[in-house]
Amino acid sequence: MSNRHLSRTIAMQSLYQWDFLGMPEGKMSEIMAFNRVEFAPQFDDEGFIETLVNGVIKNRTEIDDIIIRFAPDWPFEMLSIVDRNILRLGVYELKFSDAIPAKVAINEAIELAKGFGGPSSGKFVNGVLGAVFKEMVVKGEIKEVDKNPTT
Repeated sequence: MSNRHLSRTIAMQSLYQWDFLGMPEGKMSEIMAFNRVEFAPQFDDEGFIETLVNGVIKNRTEIDDIIIRFAPDWPFEMLSIVDRNILRLGVYELKFSDAIPAKVAINEAIELAKGFGGPSSGKFVNGVLGAVFKEMVVKGEIKEVDKNPTT
């Protein structure tokens, strides 16, 4: 498992726990610390987990609005907590993280969904994030990192 994938896994688990507990203010640092010790005690991610989690929390209202708009057949409250938080991470990386290529953000979210979600979670996450990305292309909102891909 790559370092970034492990970071995304811990970030998703932390967001899941935070969401499950009712999004308590000031508890996320404690939740992330617990998950680091529990799942990767010797892992140095150079702050990537915090960047992801804090980015999702900071932009949560806009991220949730995007998810609601691109998954209209699924009431937001009815999404599984796992799928909801994988989508939050994916939308954050697609729309708000300038350093992460869209292809990476989408593929990583799909892998998390396949590993932690239900049988159709991977397809669902792919559909939602793919639609978000298509709109970004149409609106000319492509990030610099996606304009000159190296692969």
